Amino acid sequence: MDRTGAGELSTLLEQRVLAVLEEAGGWLPFDRYMAMALYEPGLGYYARGEALFGKWPGALGAPGVHRSEGSDFVTAPEMSPLFGVAVARQVAEVLRLAGLQQVIEFGAGSGALAEQVLDALAADSWTQTHYAIVELPGALRARQQARLARFGSRVMWLDAWPQTLEAVVIGNEVLDAMPVKLLHFDGQGWFERGVSVAPTSLLAFADRPTALRPPLAERALPGAVLEIHPQAEAFIATLAQRLARGAAFFIDYGFPEPEYYHPQRHQGTLMCHRAHRSDTEPLVEPGTKDISAHVNFTAMALAAQGAGAEVVGYTSQARFLINCGLLESLESADVRALPGAQKLLAEHEMGELCKVLGFARGVPFAAQGPLGFRDGDRTHML
Repeated sequence: MDRTGAGELSTLLEQRVLAVLEEAGGWLPFDRYMAMALYEPGLGYYARGEALFGKWPGALGAPGVHRSEGSDFVTAPEMSPLFGVAVARQVAEVLRLAGLQQVIEFGAGSGALAEQVLDALAADSWTQTHYAIVELPGALRARQQARLARFGSRVMWLDAWPQTLEAVVIGNEVLDAMPVKLLHFDGQGWFERGVSVAPTSLLAFADRPTALRPPLAERALPGAVLEIHPQAEAFIATLAQRLARGAAFFIDYGFPEPEYYHPQRHQGTLMCHRAHRSDTEPLVEPGTKDISAHVNFTAMALAAQGAGAEVVGYTSQARFLINCGLLESLESADVRALPGAQKLLAEHEMGELCKVLGFARGVPFAAQGPLGFRDGDRTHML
């Protein structure tokens, strides 16, 4: 789909939002709007038919190259196949220790991570492992099915969660795409930021008084706009409740709570991405760009722990990948793999900006914990 087609869908999505606003009395909380902008069937960013990510911008803008031949952003599995190889080593450890044969990935995106993990497990003799993907029906699922067709019946897609999970669960850049609530502090009181209609008939932010408070609210500066993550916390709690045996590993942009709500980050972390560029205008051209917020990993850890799971590790992406053998893989890798791997590890790239959280139930890990957290674990910082 070219940009013109995307613009038409954006107009339709705006009309849909306006209709819902009218039904709701003229105001929607931001998390409801964000859910529509990302997931409204046929119109939301992740519900459209366009290939949204997985390619470098490279030739974008060159003569004869259309928007649909590029993408909006690239995730770690597309940067280097060695990402999935490293993740697979952690997966294999849990499969072996817990006697499991099931991997479940939430939000598999382009299918790149699933492909890398399945290939790496097969190379390590895990040929009977089944791989399930929880993904909304639509364009992304179709893209994954085409990419993973060679694995046959080993891969399946789930429309609903199993009531009981005995598996290794993985999620890469899933939590940051879950809708967030926005809270605004004016120096005297707290307000929930939502969406309304301006006199110009355009979407606009509008605040309402609220009893909600972010963690560490006493540190907020006047004018602060901060995110809280009730949907992501509920997701983690439900997952932890249903995890009868196994472990879950989530990789995403984020911070522990004291860093997340540091006064220097008083405008929050909400960001939009389109054509490898960022902006802070989620109400402009909804449906044509990604909207995300960094993850409060302290809140996620507490949600898992509160549901009965054991938090088994928290560290940077770089440290997790190194612990899982990425440097050893580089020794025999093609030289063309080096630039992508460097982005995965560099502190100013994804190495420090992304973190990994693990929680488990019924897995007899060694005293030093799971492979990915044995050196450089930061659980004490949560």
